[in-house]
Amino acid sequence: MRRRKHKFDRRRALNCKLIRPSKSNKGYYKYEVTIGERDGKVHTEPAYGKDMQDAISRLINIERTSKIENKINTMWLVVIWLAVMVWPAILASTYNSPLFLLFALGGVGILITLIGVWYNYLNKG
Repeated sequence: MRRRKHKFDRRRALNCKLIRPSKSNKGYYKYEVTIGERDGKVHTEPAYGKDMQDAISRLINIERTSKIENKINTMWLVVIWLAVMVWPAILASTYNSPLFLLFALGGVGILITLIGVWYNYLNKG
């Protein structure tokens, strides 16, 4: 027996309309997305993208990022940072090679670059 799904079992994009071209980034557009929540509430969010699909995917990524930011506290960031810095240092002392210290610095650089690229992608528009 299949359970019949209720109308508001999940969030939905109910409407999306083009507002105007972006003033700061050529080729991007501002959209207004109407979202229906699980509890039946409806609200509107601005979204920017090259097309409607891109704007909605950016809006979803922004919401996912804010959920992750709310769940991860500073302690976890420090633990990840220390793991990236300490693990290659331990390997460098074990194998008597300073090359692993470059891996530590490179790992930190890669982390910073990835975070910068992600936020640049989210905040375009």
